[in-house]
Amino acid sequence: METRILNIEGMNLEEKAFAKLILPNGEFLLPTITGTEGENAIDIRDLRKNSGYVTYDPGFGNTASCQSSITYISEDGILRYRGIAIEELAGKATFLEVAYLLLYGKLPSDTELKNFESSILRRMALHEDLKRQFDVYPRDAHPMAILASVVSSLAAFYTDEKIGDPESVYKNATRLIAKFPTIAAYSYKKSIGHPYIYPRQDLNYCENFLHMMFNHPSCSYEIIPEVVEALDLLFILHADHEQNCSTSTARLVRSSQSNIFACITSAICALWGPRHGGANEAVINMLNSIKNEGISPSDFVERVKKKQTRLMGFGHRVYKNYDPRAKIIKDACHRLLKRLNRQDQLLDIALELEEIALNDEYFIERKLYPNVDFYSGIMYQAIGIPTKAFTVMFAIGRLPGWLSQIIEFDSDPDNKIGRPRQIYQGPNKTNYIPILSR
Repeated sequence: METRILNIEGMNLEEKAFAKLILPNGEFLLPTITGTEGENAIDIRDLRKNSGYVTYDPGFGNTASCQSSITYISEDGILRYRGIAIEELAGKATFLEVAYLLLYGKLPSDTELKNFESSILRRMALHEDLKRQFDVYPRDAHPMAILASVVSSLAAFYTDEKIGDPESVYKNATRLIAKFPTIAAYSYKKSIGHPYIYPRQDLNYCENFLHMMFNHPSCSYEIIPEVVEALDLLFILHADHEQNCSTSTARLVRSSQSNIFACITSAICALWGPRHGGANEAVINMLNSIKNEGISPSDFVERVKKKQTRLMGFGHRVYKNYDPRAKIIKDACHRLLKRLNRQDQLLDIALELEEIALNDEYFIERKLYPNVDFYSGIMYQAIGIPTKAFTVMFAIGRLPGWLSQIIEFDSDPDNKIGRPRQIYQGPNKTNYIPILSR
């Protein structure tokens, strides 16, 4: 049987390891790629061209769509941004410092960070014409619908982006980071019939968001440092998470060379779903149903084991251990509630559910551990964020990651327009029958 080597152009074959693929029409040697953390991949980019075969991988769980230097996650509970562990960043760095790290690939100097923060704060206000767009939405519109719509509309106001011009891309990335909290706050104000509150340059990023969300001309909102700290931490924990559904969506849309606002709009829509960013909202709904029905957490767990219901906030597509973000957020949740002097029945239910599940063989065997969504909703609720807006909060945090991934895609010499293949399973050639003969 003939053996052929794929992807050999420009490669030093002596330095390459190969995987052998045996097919009915021959044997093929496929080059392998090893990442800096020891991840191994088989390079199949020329498989179809040379063999006539494609791979079949629903959900792309075994397919690497790119090589990236932004975020590393592993099954045993590791999360690093640009090589720095999440445990080091949480509670030490600010969200905008992490955003800079993700966007530029390095920690900023003091001057660089101040300039970056200043450029964000200067751009937080929305164009007055854009503000009128909020008037067309019904009062009960979902905040994610408003966020996606308004972000898409930004492309009509900022038309200076040029593919291949990093400066224009970074300028629009800064605009997006600046305006996301304002759009989110205005969508909330619209829903409750309150006047919009302008951002202030004497407040930092998270302070501004709280100010725009909860201040009112007739009643000032007290900005509590511990609440600001908790919000900053939540944003950091959400900032990036490798090639998840929304991130890969942003990259895919960018592959057609759509503008950055269209790419981020697509990511927002992908995040909206309950399998992705909507999971923290689902956790709160689950905890509320347990409380309102008056059932015990142990009885609820038994329902889960009988597949009568689902335990939201447990398990992760990648982590087969405790989500490292969940450990950080659990402690932060306790600190926040203590500072606010608040007893939270939902937190008590969550803690009991976690205790039962972590010691139950059913969940241990399936490697189901709490993820970041399990506690984040409780914190957002304590801060005063309405449940429907939880996913918007996720989007604010995830935005620097989406932007970093888009920028990285632009700089990748191997980037191509995304075009997955399929295995057709429909009817063979069929003749058209005129309507009078059917």
